Amino acid sequence: MPADRQSRRERSREPRPRSGVFARGSLTYRMIGLAAAWIIPLLVIGGFALDEVLSGAIRRNFDEQLNYAATALIATAEIGPGGEARSSRALSDQRFLEPYSGLYWQVSVAGEEPFRSRSLWDRALPWKAHDDCSAGCFYNSEGFKDEPLRVVERDALLPGAKTVFHFQVAQVSRDLDLQVAALRDTLWWSLSLLGLGLLILAALQSTYGLWPLRKVSRAIAAIRSGSATRVPDAFPPEIRPLVTEINDLLDDNAKQADAAKLHAGNLAHALKTPMSVLLGAARENAHDLAQLVASQTAIMQRHVDHQLARARAAGRRTASASRAELWPSLEALVRTLTRIHAARGVVIDLAGRRDLVFCGERQDLEEMLGNLLDNAAIYGGGRVFVTASAEPGKIVVTIEDDGPGIAEADREALFERGARLDTGKPGTGLGLAIVRDVAEIYGGTVVLGASEDLGGVAVTLTLPAAG
Repeated sequence: MPADRQSRRERSREPRPRSGVFARGSLTYRMIGLAAAWIIPLLVIGGFALDEVLSGAIRRNFDEQLNYAATALIATAEIGPGGEARSSRALSDQRFLEPYSGLYWQVSVAGEEPFRSRSLWDRALPWKAHDDCSAGCFYNSEGFKDEPLRVVERDALLPGAKTVFHFQVAQVSRDLDLQVAALRDTLWWSLSLLGLGLLILAALQSTYGLWPLRKVSRAIAAIRSGSATRVPDAFPPEIRPLVTEINDLLDDNAKQADAAKLHAGNLAHALKTPMSVLLGAARENAHDLAQLVASQTAIMQRHVDHQLARARAAGRRTASASRAELWPSLEALVRTLTRIHAARGVVIDLAGRRDLVFCGERQDLEEMLGNLLDNAAIYGGGRVFVTASAEPGKIVVTIEDDGPGIAEADREALFERGARLDTGKPGTGLGLAIVRDVAEIYGGTVVLGASEDLGGVAVTLTLPAAG
């Protein structure tokens, strides 16, 4: 089996990552998970709190009803002729008259038979001894088989009595338990439905809210496939800045691609003439072939260096936001060029601000300044004056020499590749072209003018200043 076919088959067996709205790791998945992690604990905590409050309210209401019946029982009690407790009138609740109805009362005193409601029939309520039950003591009792009771006990001294009577009202607590259970069922079912509804709402919000991002993804896929060139602007205000940045990035990439094509064409065109010269000399077996090879190779090398300088500057400009101090670069270049042109007695003076910072790479800054200072040293009369100044958001470097100057009509032409006014001096005519290309990459400018003080050329280089 061919190796490429086998590798494709092996890749097809590999598990592919899930994609889509609810893929693990997606924003939708995370937002729904976060909503669930927030909603569910809150609903559980809120449910327990509501259960405690509402169940307590039901129990308090149940106890208040028992206490109300105990108060009514005390109010209707009186002492009989034999000193026994009796009721002057029956309580209003009919269940006190029905045997085993689940609602009972009883009046007890130590050493005497208790006075009971008819509903107790042949049974008696057990009673507990408490220190003080004048305001009411509530407790649960298991005194009757299969009939748990909630009991309130009150102690009261009846008019004409010498002993304290114990008044008890009891009711089967099964009714209370049923009410609490019904409440809890309703509460937890309603909270469960509320939680489910909130999670569905979170899922809908996440899906609908992130829909513009999916449209952006599809628009980028369309750009990659070639069916579109830009991302449409019809997006919500929150997404529009992202779309603008993407379109700006696409424009920058398109500009860089066009510039790369242009530079490649320029380089090919620039190398074509030296190669033609070399080829013609080789065919004619010229006697000065070695000299021609050296000179034309130097020209080609200079063209290659020019394009490489542009490519490096463009790459560094888009990949970083570096800073370079202007004054140290000027001082280093002045020392180097002074030694190089020492035989001609070139003097370079510096003046101006020392705190200026270039928003870019130091290598590019020195590439531009080095070409301009070298031109001033070569074509001037030996005196070069450099001034560093600032404008809002910019640094300005003016380089003046005491040479013959350049006519205004010829200044723009010198920025063309290979353009030279003095062919008797060494050079390839690419220095100003390199300076202009690199400056434009950084959004700067370079302008030729006349020096009022020295009488020669004044070159003004404007570059962005670091904030």
